[in-house]
Amino acid sequence: QISKMFGTVVVGVGIAGLARIRDLMNPMPSSPSEHLKLIGFVSRRSFGNINEAKQISLEDALRNKDIHAAFISTENRSHEETVRMFLEAGKHVLVEYPMALSAKAAHELWEMAEQKGKVLHVEHIELLTEEYKQLKKEVAGKDLVKGTLHFTGHVLDEKKSGFPAFSGIARLTWLIDLFGDLAVTSATREKQKDKNYSRMTVHFQTANKKPLTWIEERGPGMRREKKINFCFTSGCLENFPEAPRSSVGLFMQDQNIFAKKLLGQVSKEELAAEKWRILRCLDLAEVIQQYCEEPEKIYS
Repeated sequence: QISKMFGTVVVGVGIAGLARIRDLMNPMPSSPSEHLKLIGFVSRRSFGNINEAKQISLEDALRNKDIHAAFISTENRSHEETVRMFLEAGKHVLVEYPMALSAKAAHELWEMAEQKGKVLHVEHIELLTEEYKQLKKEVAGKDLVKGTLHFTGHVLDEKKSGFPAFSGIARLTWLIDLFGDLAVTSATREKQKDKNYSRMTVHFQTANKKPLTWIEERGPGMRREKKINFCFTSGCLENFPEAPRSSVGLFMQDQNIFAKKLLGQVSKEELAAEKWRILRCLDLAEVIQQYCEEPEKIYS
C-alpha cells in the first residue's frame, strides 16, 4: 500500500516559518510528519530558495493541485485572510495562534473548514512545553482558592500582532486548560505611549467562583518571563516544577499532531474538546478587549 502523502506550503518566513520549513524538510523518522512533503514557500520578500525549498507565488500555492495543506506563519494581522484563502481553495490549514483577531472571524473560519471537510489546526506550542506538562500534572486534582499568571515581554507592534488579549492568548489557553471554563469579571489596560509600555489586567472567575488574575505586561527591555502564584486548599505553587528538556522540538510536536489529524488518527472527542477550547479562548479575548476599550465609567 502506498502511504498517503500531503503536499504542503509554508506561508510567511519569520522565525516560525523558518522553523516550519526546517521541520518539514527533516521529519522525525517513523512519525506522522513523514506524510508531509514540502512543495515550496510563499513570502512577500524575495528569497529564491531556502536550503532545498523553493519560493513560489501565492497564486501558485492556491492553485497547485499537489499542495494539500498550508502552514500559515504570517503576522497575526493577516492570519484570518490567509486562512480563508487556503480554505476556499480546498486546502487543509495549520495556522500559528491566534487564528484570527476577532471571535466572529474565528467562528466563520471554523465553520468554513467543517463545510469543506478540511482540517483547521491552530498551533498551541505553549501546551506542548515540558514546563507546562509538569505544571499541569502538579495542578491536577487540586482545589484552587485563587491564582495569578503574570507575563512580561518585549514590546509588540499592535498593528501587526493585535490587541494583547489576542496576541497573548497562549496565557489564556493555559488558564482554561488548567482550571476549566472562566468568566471575565473585569479587565483594564494601562498604556504609557511615551514609554512604549502596556499592562493589561484581567480578572476571571472559575466555575466554582474562585478568582484568577491574568496580567500581560510589555515594555522596553522586559525579559520574556511567566510568573505564577496558584493557591490551593493544600498550599501555594509559586514556582514552575522542574521539567526535563524534551528531545523533540515544539514545532515538530505540533507538526506531528497536524499530520495525525490529516491521517484521521485523532478521536472525534479530542477534536471537539480542542475546538471548544480554541473558540472559547478567542471569545474571551474579545470580551476582554471590549472591557479594556470601554470608555471609563464616570460615577457622579
